[in-house]
Amino acid sequence: MPHPQSKIHRMSELVEPIGTVTFSDVPNEAFLAIGMRNYWDGYFAGRAAPLGTAPAEVVHAVFYNFAEGEVARHIPWVWGKTTPQEAIAVRERGSTDAMRRRIGELADAPNLTRLADLTTRAGLSAPTEGRALYAGLRALAVPEEPLARLWHSATLLREHRGDGHNAVLLAHGISGTESHVLLALTMGMRAEKFGRIHHLPKKQLAAVIDGLRARGLVNADGGFTDVGRETRERIESLTDDLAAPAYDVLTPDELDELIAGLEPIAAALRAAED
Repeated sequence: MPHPQSKIHRMSELVEPIGTVTFSDVPNEAFLAIGMRNYWDGYFAGRAAPLGTAPAEVVHAVFYNFAEGEVARHIPWVWGKTTPQEAIAVRERGSTDAMRRRIGELADAPNLTRLADLTTRAGLSAPTEGRALYAGLRALAVPEEPLARLWHSATLLREHRGDGHNAVLLAHGISGTESHVLLALTMGMRAEKFGRIHHLPKKQLAAVIDGLRARGLVNADGGFTDVGRETRERIESLTDDLAAPAYDVLTPDELDELIAGLEPIAAALRAAED
């Protein structure tokens, strides 16, 4: 029997703060220490490293939601300063260190190894077809240390869901930049204020919003239409459906145990970020 979609979605909420600790100050400082010029150099070096020295065009396609030209400002430049192998190691060490600092005594909790085991079983069991970034991550060695293993497996699950999400966006004709507009509106924020796209030239962003408006997804005031809101909800629901197979390897009791065990860790990470 498949797990309820509500639990699949809850897992996405719990692995998100674990996976995104990678993009915090401690890993960033570690990348700056090996010669990266800025935050985004480290971001692209670390996240793209499982793809090897793929050209900017490939990274742009796999990541999906960056504006044209943004990836090329960093790839392949970063591979003149580091290697994918070094970037993977720096990312793992920095992310594990950041987690340990942020969750405190939870890093040494008696059930941490068990949580890492369950998350790893799920993270290594998902299908790879059509999921290039997840497949690249799954080809990497799994860390032995429990906290590093928990971070690694949560990242696997996050990127597996992300690859599926990109497929759903593509099927609905939603570009990566458009998806950020829809996400901003879901968060109750004007698209022009959203961090991932606010830096775009005003004319470029206005053209993206106008395109969504012409398709009936955004209204004259720049907010959701009913159709836009329904489309966003359908995309999220289908994304959860595509993420579900990763958890088939776990029994209902194991999934409940994993959710309960990850909740305080995710809460501590969110509190530290706030």
